[in-house]
Amino acid sequence: MTFTHLPDLASRALAGSVVYANDELFAERENLIKPGPSVFSTEDFGHKGKVYDGWETRRRREPGNDHAIIRLGVPGVVRGVVIDTAWFRGNYPPYASVEATSVEGAPSPAELEQATWETIVGRSAIEGDAENAFEVTDPRRWTHVRLSIYPDGGVARFRVYGEPVPDPRLLDGTIDLAALENGGSVIDCSNTFYSSPVQLLLPGRAATMGDGWENARRRDGGNDHVSIRLAARGRVRRVEIDTSYFVGNAAGWATLRGTDSDRPGEDTEWFDLIPRTRLQPDTRHFFRPVSAAPVTHVRLDVFPDGGLARLRVHGELTADAHRAAVLDWLALLPAEHAVQVLGEAGVPRQPGELPPAVLAALMGESR
Repeated sequence: MTFTHLPDLASRALAGSVVYANDELFAERENLIKPGPSVFSTEDFGHKGKVYDGWETRRRREPGNDHAIIRLGVPGVVRGVVIDTAWFRGNYPPYASVEATSVEGAPSPAELEQATWETIVGRSAIEGDAENAFEVTDPRRWTHVRLSIYPDGGVARFRVYGEPVPDPRLLDGTIDLAALENGGSVIDCSNTFYSSPVQLLLPGRAATMGDGWENARRRDGGNDHVSIRLAARGRVRRVEIDTSYFVGNAAGWATLRGTDSDRPGEDTEWFDLIPRTRLQPDTRHFFRPVSAAPVTHVRLDVFPDGGLARLRVHGELTADAHRAAVLDWLALLPAEHAVQVLGEAGVPRQPGELPPAVLAALMGESR
């Protein structure tokens, strides 16, 4: 599964939501997007039967199939899905498919049922008690996905791996340039022994030590680091390095450096945003950067090792980067959604013919 290193766009940790399921008699739909693997107890029975940590529908006695609709925590381009039927052995669905749609705002389940849905994973055979992985090649951006099972049964977890593509109309002003929900992403990390560095970029405060990034103990005299591609080129105004819940294993020191480069490599020159500074355990640290030069990527080095809960890199996109983000977003929208966006902006044209005044309006430069 080459796509599982990408963020799970449907995860509850990213504020994803299972907004509807046509049936959930045996096990509730919300379990589909819970972080972490499904758990199972042979002794756990309820009034309706065996309790499963997943979504399970009743046995169908009429034609049709069951489905659940998930609002992605962050809209994006889906690169692959995993339909995990862990613990479902005699009651898993033999077939499944995945559909997707792209819509404005936060529509109700009834409105979503009327949306135009496109198939991104055709009806396919799946196995019980297994991680059924499917690559997705459709290059468009989606806001919601629908898991369809045939005819009924149980699914433990549903993962939707992809590249976040937030609405750039909402990225004006000062934002967290590194946040996953704004389009930031981890591109390199020295060590992921205990947990993923992607958790550094999640929304909200960490809930436990396991909700951050923790590397293994170093014995070689080096140090650990993580590199992050920002939402777009921008100027950093404030940095937060949070060691909450890391008490005896927090990073001792840290530096944050930036670069203005399309693809950082071994020869890339990095400059200081936050020079090497002492960190305290279980503490939110706030810094003003020593440089206001525009950056596309940041690299966080911790010395010699240790855990961090969150990294926030607050700043503003440059005007050119914001315009490019709007055009890229329009190009990734399904045709029906793009026509709606441009129609509401007063120009029913193709994205490539976008007049400057309309582009400025989409960016919030005029009202």
